[in-house]
Order: sequence, then structure tokens, then C-alpha cells
Amino acid sequence: MTKLILIRITCPSRRVAEDIADAALEQRLAACANLEGPVSSTYRWKGVIEQSFEFILWLKAPEANWGKVDALVQALHPYDVPAIVAMPLSHVSPAYEAWAIENTES
Repeated sequence: MTKLILIRITCPSRRVAEDIADAALEQRLAACANLEGPVSSTYRWKGVIEQSFEFILWLKAPEANWGKVDALVQALHPYDVPAIVAMPLSHVSPAYEAWAIENTES
């Protein structure tokens, strides 16, 4: 197991995803951001099945930064309940992990 987590955030637009990515990197909460999409999303919201196109933002960050990343997303994301989940990483290249940790330390 490594010290890094992979955080997945769905965003309503490329601009929202880019703003969150930029803030996470500027605040050294994440070492890297990747953006995918648009993707088709289907979900239940307030009792109704909804469909929309969203963008997926992936952040690679130290697990210790999870709380700060979550707070950042809550502050910048327009959804009432943003979908933000984190996955532990079982294997990471030692050189990549060292680079990620170095680039998230203040």
C-alpha cells in the first residue's frame, strides 16, 4: 500500500473541473490532475431519474490531504452533493510516489 489515493470527482462542466484541478495543484493538495469527458451519467436526484453529461476529474494526492481536498471541492463545486470518492492505491512506482509526495509538501 502507498501513501497516495486516487480521487474521482464528477463535474458539470470542463470549466468547473479545471478550476478545482487548478486550485488543488496551486494549494499543493494534489500532485496531478487528469480530466476525462464528457461522459454520460444517469442518477436519481430528488426522486427523479436524471441523465446528463459530466466531466470526470481525477486527482492523485496523499491520503493525508483527503479532508482538505474534500473541503476544496465542497467550496468550489456547484452541486449540492458533489460526487467525490477516493480509492487507495495498492501499487505505485516508487519514483512516481516520491515525485507526488514532493510536489504536495508545503
